[in-house]
Amino acid sequence: MTPTMLLALVGIFLVARIVLSLRPVMAGSRGKSAAFAREYLDPFIVAGIAAFLLITFVARTYYIPSASMLPTLQVGDVLLVNKFQYRFGLPHEGDIVVFPPPIPTSDDFIKRVIGRPGDRLAVKNGVVYLNGKALSEPYISERPSYNLQIRNYGIYVTELGDPNSYAALDPHTANVPPRRDWTAPDRIPKGCYFMMGDNRNDSEDSHVWGFAQFAGRFEAGPEIGKPASFTGRAFLIFWPFSHARIL
Repeated sequence: MTPTMLLALVGIFLVARIVLSLRPVMAGSRGKSAAFAREYLDPFIVAGIAAFLLITFVARTYYIPSASMLPTLQVGDVLLVNKFQYRFGLPHEGDIVVFPPPIPTSDDFIKRVIGRPGDRLAVKNGVVYLNGKALSEPYISERPSYNLQIRNYGIYVTELGDPNSYAALDPHTANVPPRRDWTAPDRIPKGCYFMMGDNRNDSEDSHVWGFAQFAGRFEAGPEIGKPASFTGRAFLIFWPFSHARIL
């Protein structure tokens, strides 16, 4: 249930509460309607308001619909997402984040933070290099089948075994900001994050649609000008119980 749906439900209960509170005066029912409202509706209203505040400002659930984060997250897993953490701090390398991607979709995406603003990043022969050092990634399902470089104010991708065919992501179809937002031609731009799924070869992520953005508005791509954000950090799998664990 979305926050909007929950708020609408609370509104219905609140209207019913007001109507029932007025009914004894109008119909002479000796307060039975008011007693019913206090006993049954008031707890629902209070619980609904508390739940609305919780999922809007603190935490919410997220259902995993795809295999892009295998083996870390299974299709059908239900996560608890901390919406409070990023109000007071920035994402860390390795965080599993829920966010609206810079492409048209009705759903948020969930990926892992690999590169942050100012980082140098490359993928070579199946290994991810961050600031010149190979990452140890025991959480991935398999090594990526592509090479990637961030250089010359762009993201360049090619298939393995074809080192001479690097192609830059198109700023019209991917969020690759203009030069003014880059601090250097080979470093991730300010406010931008490079996101990857743990199921590297079955994940639509930053090697396809460019950078995610922590805030502001998307600087390029099909969602240019629309609000960008990070919804929150996934920190707990709580369903099914057989998968329950801290992330």
